[in-house]
Amino acid sequence: MPAQTRWPVGKAAVSVLIPAKNEAENIRACLASVAWADEAVVVDSQSSDGTAERAAQSGARLVQFHYVPGGPKKKNWALRNVDFRNDWILILDADERVTPALADEIDLVIQDGRHGCSGYYINRRFYFAGKWIRHAGYYPSWNLRLLRRWAGEYETVPDPTGQTGDNEVHEHILLKGKAGWLREPLDHYAYPDISTFVEKHNRYSTWEALAQLNGRGPGGSGGSMALRLRWRRVAKNLGRQLPFPEVVRFFYHYILKRGFLDGSAGYVFCRLLAEYEFLSWAKRWEARRHWKQG
Repeated sequence: MPAQTRWPVGKAAVSVLIPAKNEAENIRACLASVAWADEAVVVDSQSSDGTAERAAQSGARLVQFHYVPGGPKKKNWALRNVDFRNDWILILDADERVTPALADEIDLVIQDGRHGCSGYYINRRFYFAGKWIRHAGYYPSWNLRLLRRWAGEYETVPDPTGQTGDNEVHEHILLKGKAGWLREPLDHYAYPDISTFVEKHNRYSTWEALAQLNGRGPGGSGGSMALRLRWRRVAKNLGRQLPFPEVVRFFYHYILKRGFLDGSAGYVFCRLLAEYEFLSWAKRWEARRHWKQG
């Protein structure tokens, strides 16, 4: 029987992977945006806010993930262990939404197959406090999110503090094979308010500080990452070696990348990014003092 006949009429031959933990406010809207896909799999970390129940009510397949420190984090674990029923996998965070135009484009490239790609980069529109941040270096924002099964997985970033939780945060997919680039963007509602930004980045800054202090960084083998993403990571690390890295980061996002064109939301967002950079630096300074005193 041809593979195409496995999928219901009108459904795209793609499995959507959504890692989640306490995403009750987002999960229904996220799943509604991928109702066009043949399968949606929510990999949950024992949420306590009704995420699992709302995901099931929305028709998703639910898989519970129990993180073992030192073992694979959620996305890589899912890519290795979930029995997806389609050859193509779309990875989506619960605070992201697939637009109808992007859904059509994904369906088209999956059916086409002429380009011989193993995966596709998708551009994200980043929203902060309800506003699309069009500048500040946050658009375009390319992430490899659509890939053939077994064609790649996320790089490994050591997390000795456990501060980033059980899910990959800064990692990118290392792809085996050719990558393509989709035209239509993905909407990302990352930080609905300042409190959410501060809570997450307080945790992330602890991890970043210790990772940099120990000379640890992303690793992995068996795939490749887009050159523009590698250069962006190099530039970011170089910027952190300069005096007053928080000033450098504010200048980069607000002036060089024209964050001022995003109005008051752009100013607040760029200031928060600068504060995050200072917090990472301050935590490295604190850790060095403790080591010297010890």
